[in-house]
Amino acid sequence: MNREYKLHCFAQSGNAYKVALMLSCAGADWEPDFVDYFGGVTRTAQWRQDVNEMGEVPVLEHAGRTLSQSGVILDYLADRLDEFGARSDDEKREILRWMLFDNHKFTSYLATYRWLNAFASPPPHAEVLAFFRGRAEAAFAVVDRHLAEREFMVANRPTIADFSMAGYVFYPTEETGFDFSATHPNIARWKDRIAALPGWRQPYDLMPGQRIAPRNA
Repeated sequence: MNREYKLHCFAQSGNAYKVALMLSCAGADWEPDFVDYFGGVTRTAQWRQDVNEMGEVPVLEHAGRTLSQSGVILDYLADRLDEFGARSDDEKREILRWMLFDNHKFTSYLATYRWLNAFASPPPHAEVLAFFRGRAEAAFAVVDRHLAEREFMVANRPTIADFSMAGYVFYPTEETGFDFSATHPNIARWKDRIAALPGWRQPYDLMPGQRIAPRNA
């Protein structure tokens, strides 16, 4: 049975998880399509010609459209599903502001550090790992302060800004190297609120693919 939305993804991709989680929490009619990233599929000429020239996931197929980049997909889904979007022009700009911050700093540094910490081969030099950890922690501090007196990133309800920033925070501590409950209490409480949403599931339950033990496990 074909579903309305098809999401090309794999379990280790936090950027794909952003979209998968929104689809799940919105109750959308969707299905995941496994991408063998570790087998090199996204680096092939066929993938880049037929699916995504950027060689990345997530990729969403819907109504004859093929969309890539998680922020674009989240914005598209907010319009199509009428869920988790802005309710005013000011909210729209604020959502965009935090999604840009997320892509440039919050997710960017966390995702890079997680990859280096758990999966990179050969392992990185200690100085490289320390650099990305410091950059990630600087981004975490901004978000933790922002969440000190609010429940969600933009409004008094979850928006696509929250789904964007949730991409990598639900992966295990042994992968990410961060325990937010011990270091960033406001982010930890925000995580709990996201996890309480109907339809929430953790990444390895929501997307297909074999779980890989972290290098340092």
